[in-house]
Amino acid sequence: MNPFRVILLPGSVLPAGPAFGGLLEVLGPDVEAVAKDLELYAGDAPPAGWTLDTEVDGVLRAADARGWDTFHLVGYSGGGAAALALAASHPRRLRSLALLEPAWAGNWDWSPAHTELWKEYSKLEGLPPEQFMAGFMRLGVRPGVELKPQPGPPPPWMAKRPAGITAFLRTFGTYQLDRGRLAGFRKPVLFVLGGLSNPDDYGEIADRLSTVFPDFHLEVFPHRHHFDPPHRVEPDRVAGLLRAHWGRAEADG
Repeated sequence: MNPFRVILLPGSVLPAGPAFGGLLEVLGPDVEAVAKDLELYAGDAPPAGWTLDTEVDGVLRAADARGWDTFHLVGYSGGGAAALALAASHPRRLRSLALLEPAWAGNWDWSPAHTELWKEYSKLEGLPPEQFMAGFMRLGVRPGVELKPQPGPPPPWMAKRPAGITAFLRTFGTYQLDRGRLAGFRKPVLFVLGGLSNPDDYGEIADRLSTVFPDFHLEVFPHRHHFDPPHRVEPDRVAGLLRAHWGRAEADG
């Protein structure tokens, strides 16, 4: 049996290593996985002209460097938005798509609540870094959810995150994600959702994408949220879901 060839994209906060380290340990020896850092953080500041297409190009370069004509793609948060862009622009390169609470999924059919939420996200730009990150995290979870502070001083890479998150928020406002091309993506799509994440954000995205992708499966982790995500806290269960997802995609050809 050939190994599952997989690229995993992290979100806008943690680098790929700490984001997916626990999951990679339990995926199994028959999974050839690459946890790829975002192009957004390749330098000290976001690259000039950066968009989701920059991330798409980076993923394709990583696959080409390994001789992978096709592969499975997993994307969390901002990496999930980039994964959607790749599914729309290069669907034949993907064997399946797994979305771990993508941060954005196009600008169509927004509810009033989702629209108001994005107005709040837009107010973050220009805040001091600590206020920016606190506000960003608060918007991602249900009201009343406790966000535990990280112990010790922030790691050096955290200094890049407000600018990186701002770059994501800006490109979400202008990027044209083609709904019709996503609807033509007929490979299996797995969506993993935390029950304590903001339902006006990630819950709505799951609902909207369920009406777009022909082969869509939603898996809810009731006690998890965007900053306490299933792939980090319950990697064994997520690994099982992913392996079943990839196995079905391989069986379908």
